[in-house]
Amino acid sequence: MSPFTGSAARTSDWRHLRCEITDGVATVTLARPEKLNALTFGAYADLRDLLAELSRERSVRALVLAGAGRGFCSGGDVDEIIGATLAMDTAQLLDFNRMTGQVVRAIRECPFPVIAAVHGVVAGAGAVLALAADFRVADPTARFSFLFTRVGLSGGDMGAAYLLPRVVGLGHATRLLMLGEPVRAAEAERIGLLSRLTHEGSADEAAQALAGHLAEGPALAHAQTKALLTAELDMPLSAAVELDAATQALLMTGEDYREFHASFTEKRVPKWQGH
Repeated sequence: MSPFTGSAARTSDWRHLRCEITDGVATVTLARPEKLNALTFGAYADLRDLLAELSRERSVRALVLAGAGRGFCSGGDVDEIIGATLAMDTAQLLDFNRMTGQVVRAIRECPFPVIAAVHGVVAGAGAVLALAADFRVADPTARFSFLFTRVGLSGGDMGAAYLLPRVVGLGHATRLLMLGEPVRAAEAERIGLLSRLTHEGSADEAAQALAGHLAEGPALAHAQTKALLTAELDMPLSAAVELDAATQALLMTGEDYREFHASFTEKRVPKWQGH
């Protein structure tokens, strides 16, 4: 546990999602299966706040984001969000859109890898949540749709216009964000949107296996790798290699670096401490 977590205790019960932590792996499940896990104002807020809480602790080494029922997430709830936003003024709309972006930033900036386990519908804001993850594990039923232009809004919602070209390239990103057409799992794998394609019905299991593998590894090395991948997206090479050098110099003073050498010398499996 970090000594800088603040005075408030960890939230024990989340109203709009489920969270379970086992052996360093947090499993966060969007839990409105009757609505294809459509997001509400509360669901966005819960995701933002949960990720902030977990990021302040040292107990979580990997996180799986999953959806209950027949699909991962169908995006924002048409009645509870789209209908409600029609009655909001500009200041309220800005607050809401900033909150959705804060969820994406929280996924990108949390100090542990996030694996999206996706199946069925992966649409709108749900597609961006999966996009923001470090890994996307899907079964053949997964259908990605970036639907924002189809409701009369910009395709660049929640950081999609920043992230998607960096994952699949500008050409594919332009097509997906402009047209909002569904992308099935096979094509998603072909264009690089998927990290791993599994057999039908096994995305959650494969995501848990990957999370378990990551959780057993050197947590600080994973955290710094994720941070550098995000930070260096917009850096010139000279700044990037300097940041790499400073990061490696710091990690070389850590216990995990010493542990690797000791385990190699003693011909045993490393016992990673995460520092």
